[in-house]
Amino acid sequence: MTEPQQQPPHGELTPTAVIAAVLVAGIMGASYPYMVLKLGFGPNVSVVAAFFGFLILNVIARRSYDRYQNNIVQTAGTSAAQTAFMCVLLGAFDMLRASETIDFHLELTPIKSFLWLWIACTLGVLLAVPLRRHFIVDEKLPFADGVAAGETLIVLDPPRGSAKGNEAWDRARKAAKALGIGVLLSALVMLFREDAKMFGFLPEGWAPAESVTIGAAGAAFVVANMGIGVSYSLLAIGSGMLIGLRINVSMILGGVIAWIVMPYFLIKEGVLPDNPSRTAVLYWIMWPATGMLVAGGLTALALRWRLLVDTFRSLRGAKISSTEFPLSWVAAGVIVLSIALCIVQYVMLDMAIWLTLLAIILSVPLMLVGLRVLGETNWGPISALSNMMQGVFAVIAPGNVAANMVASGTTGTVAVSSEAIMQDYKAGEMIGSTPRSLTIAQLLAVPIGAAAVAWTYPKLVETYGIVGEKAQLTSPISRKWAGFAELLKGGTGNLASSAMWALLVFAILGIIFTVLESNKKWKPFVPSPTGIGIGMLVPFVVVASMLIGGIIGTIWDRADKKSSALYLVPLASGFIAGEALIAVFVPVLIWAGFAWGFPFF
Repeated sequence: MTEPQQQPPHGELTPTAVIAAVLVAGIMGASYPYMVLKLGFGPNVSVVAAFFGFLILNVIARRSYDRYQNNIVQTAGTSAAQTAFMCVLLGAFDMLRASETIDFHLELTPIKSFLWLWIACTLGVLLAVPLRRHFIVDEKLPFADGVAAGETLIVLDPPRGSAKGNEAWDRARKAAKALGIGVLLSALVMLFREDAKMFGFLPEGWAPAESVTIGAAGAAFVVANMGIGVSYSLLAIGSGMLIGLRINVSMILGGVIAWIVMPYFLIKEGVLPDNPSRTAVLYWIMWPATGMLVAGGLTALALRWRLLVDTFRSLRGAKISSTEFPLSWVAAGVIVLSIALCIVQYVMLDMAIWLTLLAIILSVPLMLVGLRVLGETNWGPISALSNMMQGVFAVIAPGNVAANMVASGTTGTVAVSSEAIMQDYKAGEMIGSTPRSLTIAQLLAVPIGAAAVAWTYPKLVETYGIVGEKAQLTSPISRKWAGFAELLKGGTGNLASSAMWALLVFAILGIIFTVLESNKKWKPFVPSPTGIGIGMLVPFVVVASMLIGGIIGTIWDRADKKSSALYLVPLASGFIAGEALIAVFVPVLIWAGFAWGFPFF
């Protein structure tokens, strides 16, 4: 559905577009941490940001709205969300502080989090600017999420004044209305669930009675204590509708292995006592899950080695066009931000300056590799690359867990922010937006996303918990990051022998599944190693709800492709955004001292 490039008729960085961009960046930045910490991955929100931009621009701009202004708004929303994705680092720090196997005391306060993420993500945006022409214009890499965002921008700004244009405009309004309905329904369900739970009327999820057990005497455990059930969560259902049935089935397979099969055998073999806590099971399960995720991610990179070689070979011809953000500003910004990052990490995080400089230098090849793989496959390998950097810094600074986490976090943060801007460049290239304007929108939104993380993360953890038996925000990415740091610090000596063998077996399975799924003919029939690994770490109730969403999406698409194409994505996006926004709103009310509860309760 791509159209020939046009010149923006009314300008891009208009006051209206900037106001809308700030609002959408605030919404996406504040809500994204809850999504990531609860679901265990960061869903693409470029399309969600485009729909929110459409709604807000039509309220404040009305007839003067166009796709170019919405591209600015969507870009700001994506940038803030991508910055907020690094809440996984904050979660990993909390998990390490709660660890019983290592001594870790470094705490990221809100001001430390804000400055660190703002500087590192801005550095990533600037480093990616010179690469736009190479990846987008010269090599024309697909960048599928960017294409989806560009298509959405076109659909939401159809030609006006003709019968065909009016019909397209009507479809755009219907899609936006579906987003609004999804937000409202998800918000209401979340409000009811939180209110009822606080008053003791409802449990967190629909779970079997506590008398239900699995296994025989001496190898039995209470099913409900493992969190087996289905959650009241439209966010999880909406996410399942978007990610596809194969990933959903792989995740439920991981959930069954982790919370039904493994507990039985661990108890039977005496590794765990009868009826263990969920936390005790999780600490054992995290090792095979981490093994599968890390091994699968690194194998995927190795299988794409030709893409990586091509990246470095073809950089010689990269050029900067006159519509780019000025290269002199990029160079000056990189120098200033590198110095600022060295100071912040030295003063606030006790990080040696030479280690920070090395982390910045290593982030550049990581960024090049990540952008190439993302452009070709729509898979962002930053998580796997960050684990690889943990191994590198474990050699450079052996035994220093804080240096390992901060340095690998720096390389990952710099690299991950480049992914967002390249997807936005792809969408802008489809409709003819000015790259300089998109870069400015990204730079404007980064501090908003960083502030949102710094402000919302402590409230979310205080309200929902991220470590402990009752934690609702399990954040598998954080668990993987923290677990790998623990493993590198203490070696396998801190692991039960059974956990070590499970780690090895699941790492091998991760390699095998990744190799098999690289074949397009076999891929539909091969479990996703990423899906299995995340499914083992995410609470079962969330995975079960996502499977329901995946089944709904598949049935809808096969039964009525026309309505599915129009409504499924915006409705599912609304399901995701509604609960996430209320999840942020609830702790704010509690923090402000308001009594929580509807009058009729």
